[in-house]
Amino acid sequence: MSPFDHRAMTRSNTLQVPSTTNTRLPLAGLLALATTAFITLLTETMPAGVLPGMSRDLGVSESTAGQSVTVFAIGAILAAIPLTKATIGWPRRHLLLVAIAGFAVANTVTALSGSFALTLAARFLGGIVGGLLWALLAGYAVRMVPSHQRGKALAIAMGGATVALSVGVPAAAFLAKLVGWRYAFGIMTVLTLALIVWVIAAVPNFPGQPKGSRLPLTRTLRIPGVAPVLFVTLTFVLAHGILYTYIAPFLKPLGMAGQVDTVLLTFGLVSLVSIWIAGALVHQRLRLLMILACVLFATSALLLGIFSGVPALVYASAALWGLAFGGASTLLQTAVAEAAGDAGDVAQALLTTGWNVGIAAGGIIGGIVLSGLDASWLSWITLALLVPALATVLAARKYGFIEGELGSR
Repeated sequence: MSPFDHRAMTRSNTLQVPSTTNTRLPLAGLLALATTAFITLLTETMPAGVLPGMSRDLGVSESTAGQSVTVFAIGAILAAIPLTKATIGWPRRHLLLVAIAGFAVANTVTALSGSFALTLAARFLGGIVGGLLWALLAGYAVRMVPSHQRGKALAIAMGGATVALSVGVPAAAFLAKLVGWRYAFGIMTVLTLALIVWVIAAVPNFPGQPKGSRLPLTRTLRIPGVAPVLFVTLTFVLAHGILYTYIAPFLKPLGMAGQVDTVLLTFGLVSLVSIWIAGALVHQRLRLLMILACVLFATSALLLGIFSGVPALVYASAALWGLAFGGASTLLQTAVAEAAGDAGDVAQALLTTGWNVGIAAGGIIGGIVLSGLDASWLSWITLALLVPALATVLAARKYGFIEGELGSR
């Protein structure tokens, strides 16, 4: 059977969900998933907001402390595909709870650790459970709703990730200035424990998939549209990771070292608008929205490169960046789910891997740039990465980032 035949035959039986058009969104359960995404991404990116204090307390440079983001991403890269395949038969809520509990352990150790090596070990553990969660959440959300509500369900469930970027990381940066970065990680543990109770109460359980229903990785990659979406994910997130992880060192020579939290807050608040736009229009305008995301992000990087000495334009660039990035996870996950059909769980694991390769490589590349070049180079490298991302979106007109309404073909 060709990938074309597989996708055509499996559209109608991909997921068993309610079919009535009047079904209400299960908001309590979706918001619990959104909170899971919030904790996952905030745990991953929090060092970006607390980098100065974290590096000082652990006795390492800022570029070295930034590798705490990289090692989290490496854990996710190594775990997403093998753990998704190994646990695909598990009841979904049991797996969700195990992964969330892993964050409670990782954040507690990070908050208490006085050793950078131990901190990296805790961050690696967080990455392992994070990789599993990213591969799980999107599929979980769409199983909770009928097909016509999948875009909204994904926007809600994955919107927690953007909320983490929008208010979580700036709040962590602000909290770090008040009471120290360790308390920020300690608060994450408390939130995680509360989330476990919420998931038990509000999130329905679903059975795992029979092993025989899975597609191999190579066949999943050959499904038309999957590979272009994965490539765009890698380049787009790599561009973001380079700039976001090292936003504090980038702003320092501009005389804006004390404004990291407000710049990130600007980025994040506009990201919330982007989430709403993506959720409302993803099924009708997926291709256009992804093109605009690449163009807006590239414009932001260009402005930061040319006008980085003008604070007002730095904030304007942060706003454009947020508008580009906020809905990106919804767009990319919807695109790969639409392309992959029944191979959705495997495709989401591949997307999670690509996403975290981008984050990890961003931490590594950004650290190398800071150790040998001026911080302003971060914006130019970001811009260079967005060119092939945009070209791929434009080329993937028939599969991947298709024109017209999703599900109509």
